[in-house]
Amino acid sequence: MAESFAERLHHHRVAAELSIGALAKRVNYSKGYLSRVQRGLRAPTETLAKLCDAALGAGGELIAAARADRDRHAENLTLDRRQVLTAGTVLGLALVGGPRPTLEDRVIEGMRTSFEHLRVLGAQASPAMVLEPLVAHVRTVHALAAENPEPTRASLLLLAARMAEYTGWMYQESGDDQGALWWTRHAAELARAGGDHEIASYALVREAGLALYRHDPIRTIDLARQAQQIGTPSRRTLAMAARREAQGHALAGDLGAYERASDRAAALIEAATADVRAYPVLGTTAPEPVELARGWSLCDLGRAAESAALLDRAVTLIPIGSRRSRARFGVRRSLAHALSGEVDQSCVTLFEVLDDAAHVDSATVRMDLREVARTLSRWRNHRAVRQVYPGLNRVLHQV
Repeated sequence: MAESFAERLHHHRVAAELSIGALAKRVNYSKGYLSRVQRGLRAPTETLAKLCDAALGAGGELIAAARADRDRHAENLTLDRRQVLTAGTVLGLALVGGPRPTLEDRVIEGMRTSFEHLRVLGAQASPAMVLEPLVAHVRTVHALAAENPEPTRASLLLLAARMAEYTGWMYQESGDDQGALWWTRHAAELARAGGDHEIASYALVREAGLALYRHDPIRTIDLARQAQQIGTPSRRTLAMAARREAQGHALAGDLGAYERASDRAAALIEAATADVRAYPVLGTTAPEPVELARGWSLCDLGRAAESAALLDRAVTLIPIGSRRSRARFGVRRSLAHALSGEVDQSCVTLFEVLDDAAHVDSATVRMDLREVARTLSRWRNHRAVRQVYPGLNRVLHQV
């Protein structure tokens, strides 16, 4: 088997006669973080692999090793399609002891409650704290579905699908896009096996989100439109899909198409309260989700002052406990103020959310934080910028 990135990194570092600390200074990462990567405890980001390769003169070996590691990780996640559709024997082995009585509704409700507790934790803490228990929950519920007759089987499959969809989101937040894509598609297959296309439709919204963060407007729009055309999704899911489509149009710079999709999303979300589903609500639970997305999109459209004004209002409505949403839209708010030249206000609003950003440890939030850092660097001698930069750098390079 080819050597892992960690092994190749150690080899090249020793050959270059550099300590971990010296290499960390060269690539501008913390010594602790780099040490974890070399010990195989953390996967390297693509950026880190490139920086280490250049610093150690590895001639592309470290970049290739990092990609090979990601490919192997994706292969390990892949399950046979038959297992996905039938819940499979392998996952069922976790529940030894032979057939069980049909589960009572209160037991299923207890598993839903356990999942909701993980969602609450996921809104406030690092994905690393919830990913392992989430994966275990999905596998347990999935395996139980194979042991129970209808309608219990369908209820369990749909619960497993909802859990898998959220697991995909946490993988994305951890910076693992391949894992996010696999779990998102796994959620869609579980939902179809359970006889419901709601999560299958929403999984396309989630895929569109992955494309949005890759700055791919065409793919974002295409996936969001597919989500609106497949099956008979609820008005809430249609609203989330239209919202994502609007963000794609904004990324592409198409103001007219953005406004039409955004207005459609607003009308749908207003009517969505009448929709009732048997499993936990899909997507963001933040208040005014369309208004938050509008504030986000206006920034992409170059209307920074409008974006800042809208987000100034909308961000204050996000509950204190929703740290992930507060960090996401709070950072975008700071970026809008910076892009509109309001440097002092950008720094004030950024300071307000740095603690949230540090706690949720979000790869997607850090993307916007890096953009804020690049924008504020134009005023690096400004007093407020000098004051906020140490805290900003700590979040950007936290282990």
